[in-house]
Amino acid sequence: MFISTTRQRLHHFLWGRDIDDMPGWEAALVSFLRISGAVLRDLSNGLPTLRAMSLVYTTLLSLVPLIAVSFSVLKGFGVHNQIEPMLLQLLAPLGEKSTEITEQIIGFVNNMKVGVLGAVGLFMLLYTVLSLIKKIESAFNFTWRIRKVRSLSDSFTNYLSIIMVGPVLMFTALGISASVRNSDVVMAIGAIEPFGTVLQLISKIVPYLLIIAAFTFVYKLVPNTLVKIRSAFYGAVVAGVLWETTGRLFAVFVASSTNYTAIYSGFAILIMFMIWLYLSWLILLTGSSIAYYHQHPERITDRSQVLRLSCRLREKLSLLVMQTIAERFHRNESLMKTDHLARELDVSSEALSMILDALEQEKLVLRTGDSRDVYVPGRSLENILLSDILDAVRIAEESPALSPTQLCSNPAVDEVSTAIDDGIRQQLRERSLLDIVRPS
Repeated sequence: MFISTTRQRLHHFLWGRDIDDMPGWEAALVSFLRISGAVLRDLSNGLPTLRAMSLVYTTLLSLVPLIAVSFSVLKGFGVHNQIEPMLLQLLAPLGEKSTEITEQIIGFVNNMKVGVLGAVGLFMLLYTVLSLIKKIESAFNFTWRIRKVRSLSDSFTNYLSIIMVGPVLMFTALGISASVRNSDVVMAIGAIEPFGTVLQLISKIVPYLLIIAAFTFVYKLVPNTLVKIRSAFYGAVVAGVLWETTGRLFAVFVASSTNYTAIYSGFAILIMFMIWLYLSWLILLTGSSIAYYHQHPERITDRSQVLRLSCRLREKLSLLVMQTIAERFHRNESLMKTDHLARELDVSSEALSMILDALEQEKLVLRTGDSRDVYVPGRSLENILLSDILDAVRIAEESPALSPTQLCSNPAVDEVSTAIDDGIRQQLRERSLLDIVRPS
């Protein structure tokens, strides 16, 4: 009875009122609790944990090549010697084992001579690194319910920018932070109270700020969609605090896990390393999920992450999408981005993406805009037949191996199927998209 009453009160507190009618602090708390509930629901489904496990395996394969490429880039800027301290900091939760693992990784990197690999070896090195970033993008796209991946050319340029520019920016920030802390002016100010206490407090906050800044950068750029900086920062703050807190707790766990060393011997280091990699990726994906629900609060109440649309829904939604896009285009009004279009039609972004992908596949709409998230009609409105729009969503997700022609043939059934297709075309005749944009 007590549990049932508590659950009802909690449900009323979270969903009993409109969040816009609440005071600022209460709205922020309720929003955070709603997002937390949605993230926990996703974690209970198990898919984020499977993605994190997959990234652990890919990281183990790609870690040494990634550091080797970063080492080569940073060597040109004279800061390659900072890789080892950075690794020690990232692996600090492993305690004393962090030094041993770092030495092993750096040893592998030093033994990898890029100059003697040859063209094939160098290609495989870059491919391994790019595959890691591709896998990371895939995991983030899954979190953001994005079905469409970047083109090969866009992927290559974006990934290459991350590999080349990312390490330079990261170590530049760390270098500036270290230079400021060790400067004579800062040390002189630190000797004066209460400035010394304030600087000491700031030095403890700086690691959190650097992690939050790095996570914000990742959440903003990696998903193949337009992520608002506010949502990326919101997810980064939660993930950054989780990462630092989990690191401290994991360090305590490692220090007290002498039994594991006795049981697994030399493999204990590898096992601890893999567990920490898993926790790190899971925290990073959790932060991405938080950013997603912060940007799309309408998705919090979904009970299932598997979207199903009936045939009638697909057909009507496709006509609504085409009519909305065509009207703005025909009247020379400003075009809507996909998230605005989803709110205009009162549908989820995932449902809209399914329809737009089907229409784009048949060249009925085209992507445009700087961020490639605006759609325009693929040809003049009078040349887009309504039957073409319905056909596009009816044949969506078909393939040569999975289509009506691959099913067993039956004359009676084939006749009915043909009659349905002919009936749609005959009923719509030559009606075009222009007819529902500017009715005669």
